[in-house]
Amino acid sequence: MAQKPSIPKGTRDFSPIEVAKRQYIISTIKKHFERSGFQPIETPSFENSETLMGKYGEEGDRLIFKILNSGDYLSKVNETLLNEKNSQKVTSQISEKALRYDLTVPFARFVVQHQNELEFPFKRYQIQPVWRADRPQKGRYREFYQCDADVVGSTSLWQEVELVQLYDAVFTDLKVEGVTIKINNRKVLAGIAEVIGASDKLIDFTVALDKLDKIGEEGVKTEMLAKGISEEALVKVQPLFAFNGTLTEKIDQLRQLLATSEEGTKGVNELTFICETVEELGLQSAILDLDVTLARGLNYYTGAIFEVAAPATVQLGSIGGGGRYDDLTGIFGLKNMSGVGISFGLDRIYLVVEELNLFPNTVTNVTDVLFLNFGENEAKYCLKAIANLRNKGVKCELYPDKAKMAKQFQYAEKKGIKYAVIVGETEMNQNIFALKNLQTGEQQNGTLQDLLDILSK
Repeated sequence: MAQKPSIPKGTRDFSPIEVAKRQYIISTIKKHFERSGFQPIETPSFENSETLMGKYGEEGDRLIFKILNSGDYLSKVNETLLNEKNSQKVTSQISEKALRYDLTVPFARFVVQHQNELEFPFKRYQIQPVWRADRPQKGRYREFYQCDADVVGSTSLWQEVELVQLYDAVFTDLKVEGVTIKINNRKVLAGIAEVIGASDKLIDFTVALDKLDKIGEEGVKTEMLAKGISEEALVKVQPLFAFNGTLTEKIDQLRQLLATSEEGTKGVNELTFICETVEELGLQSAILDLDVTLARGLNYYTGAIFEVAAPATVQLGSIGGGGRYDDLTGIFGLKNMSGVGISFGLDRIYLVVEELNLFPNTVTNVTDVLFLNFGENEAKYCLKAIANLRNKGVKCELYPDKAKMAKQFQYAEKKGIKYAVIVGETEMNQNIFALKNLQTGEQQNGTLQDLLDILSK
């Protein structure tokens, strides 16, 4: 007996209805990207390992899917290495390529390679799948889509303001209310580490702090202690775990806490401009909130960092994020090319829209009208009408087989088709069509133009 087929954990098949819903979200995001002046690019699904490794921190590197070299990939490996069973050393010998972990690092590589062809500031958007060897769970997959928008070649904080507005515009259009856009600044985190005497542990400090919503205050403190951050430093950092108030009040508290840190004060000034400007301009439905525990454990962020939280009624984590990276292209040899970008998590946004029942009914309407098939002559008559209707933008199809009427109606019902056209000898002789509304049962005769008038509405 043949083994039942399966797919790898963390991956999914998508039905026609699911694809239609995903495309609805993608088209909404794409529309707002283009309205904001972003241009589309695409990059390969896999990159040279050296392009990706070392760009996401130690935890990120472990989640990168490596691709085995072609052919006998073990033949050139030193036998001593094989006997040592050191996977990290062996991997570098047998794998030269890897699936992309995100879209930002490949974008930085793209900018460096094509710098002489681009007009800066360069605004790009990219909607493609990425892969991470993560533990699958609700809303977390090993293969998923990211929808990114980035600007490189400008240090202006107006870009951060516009990206907050872009988040707000997309979620307003999707009718997802109560989304919280959390903001922080890596300079603020560096300033905090400096003030508490843990500057040499900045990465460990931020990685642990970023897990606050997952492992809680005590879990974060335990991890920090394990990484060598002192008890005295934890006492100084305690105010971060009880930070509250309005945006202005939070900024004032930060300014006092970081008064002795030049780097931290720069971060506070940047946050002040972004938050005050956004508050003055106003948002349609999203909420902007300063979260000083927001760290986003990726090494390349240097300024503002963003994370978008789903509405409180939906128990789901981040549905978007991003930030400012002043030296990302520097790792590929192009210095002084600041950038800032955000990402929309398509798969999690899908779960939010689905749970809140916000998909329009029309999203899954693949076909507007089904022409029933009663034989060869009737089918030819119908296909002439179908060609005309399709040219006018009406989605229609002919049932492929001459089958019982009940079976054809059942097909239409299962596909959610609203109308059926019935054509027999009488209709052909009079050059008309019988149009039946499958929801109300109402039936009427009319010309091709009558069909078009009804169906185009």
